[in-house]
Amino acid sequence: MLNLFKHNSSLPGSSTGVGSRLGERLVNKGIVAQAVVERAVAIQYGEMPDVRRRLGDILIQDFGIERNIVYRELSQMYAFREVDLSNGTLKEADYIVIKQLFVSLPQDLQERARQHILLPYRVQTDHGSVLCIAAADPTCPDIPVIAGKLGGSRYEIQYCQLHVLKELMERLLPAPNEFLQDYENVVEAAGTADKEEGEINEKEIDAEIYRSRLTNLIEGCFVEAVRTGASDIHFIPKNGSQVDIYFRIDGKLHLWSTQIETRAESVAAVLKDRSKNVDRFERDIAQDGFFQRTIDNTIIRFRVSILPIVGVAYERKLESIVVRILDDRKVIMDLEQLGLLPRARRDFMTAISKPQGIIILTGPTGSGKSTTLIAALNNVMKPELNVLTVEEPVEYLIPGARQIKINPKMDFDQALRSMLRHDPDIVMVGEMRDKKTADIAFKLANTGHLTFSTLHTNDAVSVISRLYKMGIEPFLIAYAVNIVVAQRLVRRLCPLCKTVDTSIEPSILEALGFTRDEARTIVFYKSNGCNNCHNGYAGRIAIHETLLFTREIRRAILTMHGDIDEELIKSIALKNEMMTLRASGRERIKMGETTSAEVAFATASDE
Repeated sequence: MLNLFKHNSSLPGSSTGVGSRLGERLVNKGIVAQAVVERAVAIQYGEMPDVRRRLGDILIQDFGIERNIVYRELSQMYAFREVDLSNGTLKEADYIVIKQLFVSLPQDLQERARQHILLPYRVQTDHGSVLCIAAADPTCPDIPVIAGKLGGSRYEIQYCQLHVLKELMERLLPAPNEFLQDYENVVEAAGTADKEEGEINEKEIDAEIYRSRLTNLIEGCFVEAVRTGASDIHFIPKNGSQVDIYFRIDGKLHLWSTQIETRAESVAAVLKDRSKNVDRFERDIAQDGFFQRTIDNTIIRFRVSILPIVGVAYERKLESIVVRILDDRKVIMDLEQLGLLPRARRDFMTAISKPQGIIILTGPTGSGKSTTLIAALNNVMKPELNVLTVEEPVEYLIPGARQIKINPKMDFDQALRSMLRHDPDIVMVGEMRDKKTADIAFKLANTGHLTFSTLHTNDAVSVISRLYKMGIEPFLIAYAVNIVVAQRLVRRLCPLCKTVDTSIEPSILEALGFTRDEARTIVFYKSNGCNNCHNGYAGRIAIHETLLFTREIRRAILTMHGDIDEELIKSIALKNEMMTLRASGRERIKMGETTSAEVAFATASDE
């Protein structure tokens, strides 16, 4: 047997026990050096008995050994089967069983299951009733207790990777929202709002906030919005004393709660008190603020937009408030995950691989332009390159980039001019909003910098006209731009409940550009709806139109001394196999990822 304790033979358990067997197995397979295991064992027996960690945990926590490697070996050592419960493995019926099994556990065991990442997920009946329990640590002593409470006289423990099991539990079995529980406990005893209109009484607002526990409602709202994947929260005052709260999920607003007998001024006061850079007592101007919270062990940032609006009672000072949720976990850092179709991906990679020039993303607000830019930046960033960004406001933190902070003493234009003197290699300009910012972006591109930016136009070709009308000379447009990418987001069909659509009107398919043969042979799907999606949709996917600036397109732009001929440029691009937004949408439909209605709505300007 391998002597793991040769440096201290007096340590207990020097040749027996789980730790020594696991350590020996890891060393024999060349996964961990013997010296590392010996040091880990020394740490283990140097700790107090009541807090002594297991050898595997010490290797993971103190020596950075990959958790899955250690626990996979531990599972194999005890002959636990490994199961993969990642997306697509479980079906709708499995999700129902998981929830039923988990809810049937006593509250204390639910908490222990969450703590140790244990998930009873299936009852197999092939050879009698066998309860399947997936665990991130299959040796957890709570497993037999949980199995016993579920009536599992026969059960099988299976190993599942921690991140897979954790994501599944967070999605299907979110932890109780303590704020909402507290709010619901007192809502029946809460007083009603003073219905009299007129001058605002701050003492009455404070009393209502305290009496109705609005603080718990608002804090609980933040937690629920993050857990449901909402991008924004809308607080909308209605007539009388009513406030509607909406979540924007997958691009659509969904009513989350309607607060009756609650003054909009009180809700606004709670939100303002939580926001920095906002004056609670100012109700006549637009305000922008921000705050952050730690939700499910993750720091989430929130951006607040406040606008005064008119109500039926004109003397009331009502405000519409929208809170944007900035969750860095949603940021796509890998270009592969953007879902660019093969031709679009090839053109995009060609453009961002050049040492200089401008990459322009275009599309309406909320079309995922920032996400694409961040993924592209991450693809080209290197430690030896100086990457600067100027955005107003900064939405997501980009590791490896220096993101310039806009403030009252340095506006967007000043920040851009300063970037030229800050020795950049790669620059991201949040938006070319006018001629001044466009001039600086083009100057950066023409002086050897790779520059990323955005514009708001309907398609890729119209960017050229927009730049020309902003005052950028055609020769600068022709030689500085590498590529223009137009982007839209369409809702993705839920893979668990989508059904075949046999009732699509042929005229709709024809309008989308499908041929008669395609209309007959392609399987079209429609949304259905289940417990694991939002009205039949789960997330969104992007469709793209990529206008790569080839020699032919550059030459065409140079010859246009008056207005830009968009039709000519588009015809050249289509001849070079450019895929339009609608054509990209058709591919998504063929792949069964979205519906014809979604693509038709997102590409209405592409007709």
